[in-house]
Amino acid sequence: MKRVVVVGGGISGLSAAYFLQEKARESKEPIEVLLVEKNERLGGSIFSESIDGFLIEGGPDCFLSEKPWALRLCERLGLEDELLNTNENRRTFILSKGKLHALPEGFMLLVPTSLMPFVRSSLISPLGKLRMAMDWFISPRKGNGDESLADFVSRRLGREALEKIAEPLVAGIHASTPETMSLRATFPRFLDLEQEYGSLTRGMLARRKKFAQFMKNRQGPTRTMFLTLKKGMYDLIQTMEKRFDPGSVHLGKRVTAMSRKDREGAVGYSLDTGDGQTLDVDAAVLATPSFVTGDLMAGFDRPLRDVLHTIPYVSSAIVHLAYAKSEIRHPLDGFGFVVPRTEKRDIMASTWTSVKFAHRCPDDRVLLRVFVGGAKNEAALRKSDDEIVAVSRRELKDIMGIDAAPLLTRIYRWEDSMPQYRLGHIERVQEIDEKASRHPGLFLMGCAYRGVGISDCVHEGELTADKVIEYLKDSS
Repeated sequence: MKRVVVVGGGISGLSAAYFLQEKARESKEPIEVLLVEKNERLGGSIFSESIDGFLIEGGPDCFLSEKPWALRLCERLGLEDELLNTNENRRTFILSKGKLHALPEGFMLLVPTSLMPFVRSSLISPLGKLRMAMDWFISPRKGNGDESLADFVSRRLGREALEKIAEPLVAGIHASTPETMSLRATFPRFLDLEQEYGSLTRGMLARRKKFAQFMKNRQGPTRTMFLTLKKGMYDLIQTMEKRFDPGSVHLGKRVTAMSRKDREGAVGYSLDTGDGQTLDVDAAVLATPSFVTGDLMAGFDRPLRDVLHTIPYVSSAIVHLAYAKSEIRHPLDGFGFVVPRTEKRDIMASTWTSVKFAHRCPDDRVLLRVFVGGAKNEAALRKSDDEIVAVSRRELKDIMGIDAAPLLTRIYRWEDSMPQYRLGHIERVQEIDEKASRHPGLFLMGCAYRGVGISDCVHEGELTADKVIEYLKDSS
């Protein structure tokens, strides 16, 4: 019997442990899988609460169907009937000069794919629209060196597109600043489109056509771009947890140190936990934040520790505010808005949760959530909960005219939760992989390396499970 430990019970580590157990059962490989999590629950930032008829997401509220791995996992777990599409009113607003402007219909990330809605839009100035149209005629960049998101968008679409669209919409996904973001690490599809089609606009039009054809040919129910679960995203975590063998999940147990043990021609690892126990394993999967993984490497590979510590993280908070629908004058005719940093506001964005998804609150109520912090305003996290709620209410009053007292407030803080994929990130991860490969049976994974989305993490969890099983077979 081979023994594997997965350290970290967020969606990455949970997926790795789940697929390890499932694939070991299917192949009848004698593998014992242990999952160790320092907190008293699994899921990391994925957490849902039901309070007074409101379904509140403490972290991510959905996943991307275009990246199929999370959707496939839901289907594998028997959650097909629990999947929930977004509602029909899919407009997104962008704050510009103190007013909300709808992102033109047909926009795909950075690029307009419908002419007239773009022409009629009040968001971009006439000169800005002309500059964006030049994307059709600008030659692709030569060379394959890393480029920041800011440089790429400015080069292809102009400064106004960067400030009003790319920075709040695209960089906001990573809670990052576009000047430091590695385009190759965060949005490589933009580079691919530029190289294949010669222009982002031409490439997005072709991609939209392919996606429409894919959805037409796809078997099963129609899915929107963003999906969630009727009972909340935490239903995915709890359903996975139920599939584990009794005694294989260890909550409230922190790994404090780790050492490599070479014995009889084989490599193993010993992990010390805060309760004085030691876990001896044949393989170890570390799905912890890179700075935590680095600390665990300190005992036997300081160079690896040092490079792991070069990946920076930022913090954020999510504030939920519930109101009586009768007290909201705003039409709530979309899914929410994002805030460019040029607006110099104290919030990053707001999602109108009860408009975006059904089953989120009573019919006569409204549920909103506000995002605070990130790379451009991390100092906001030093405020107290009451102060952050007050800031959120003040901004919603100024932007949306909401001056009613909320019926319910909830705040969720996520300290050092968002890794930053800065310029050179791919080379940094390659160096980490090269150093980690010197330790057979050691596997490093998680959102710090190859993607921050739920689907990305699920995908890496399955790939890691395959690698672990192959390693254990070869080392038998």
